[in-house]
Amino acid sequence: MSVGALASGGTASCCVRLCVCSPGMDAGLPIAYQVLREGTSVYSSDGVRIGSVAHVLAVEDEDVFDGVVINELSRDHVPGGSEHRFVDASAIDSIHEQVVTLKLTAATCRDLPEPSANPAVMRDDPADGGISDLGSKLRRAWDKLSGNY
Repeated sequence: MSVGALASGGTASCCVRLCVCSPGMDAGLPIAYQVLREGTSVYSSDGVRIGSVAHVLAVEDEDVFDGVVINELSRDHVPGGSEHRFVDASAIDSIHEQVVTLKLTAATCRDLPEPSANPAVMRDDPADGGISDLGSKLRRAWDKLSGNY
């Protein structure tokens, strides 16, 4: 049964999370991050297309999903420009065959961090003694983008 049929009042034998995307768009079935393809559309929680999946970031040996690096359409979410942005796994609401839906609004997506070789300090805690978890993910995303992975 398609997501559209479920949204129209159909039933399914299991729970399927509906995604927020363009009206009439079939997001496909829910999938695991391991089979998420580059180029899959990424939408904000308020239905704005933010960009597409550039890379899936995971620690495969430990089966840990860190998030995705997206090709953002532009700072105004208009086709033409493109920037890489990192979306942490905790900010992803659902992953479907054709669409990734975020928990973030389009306005919030404008503040997504860029992967970098030396990510900025995300918090300043002397007791921490090391780079933040997000900083580590941003560095690994940069390594993947730059071919050092």
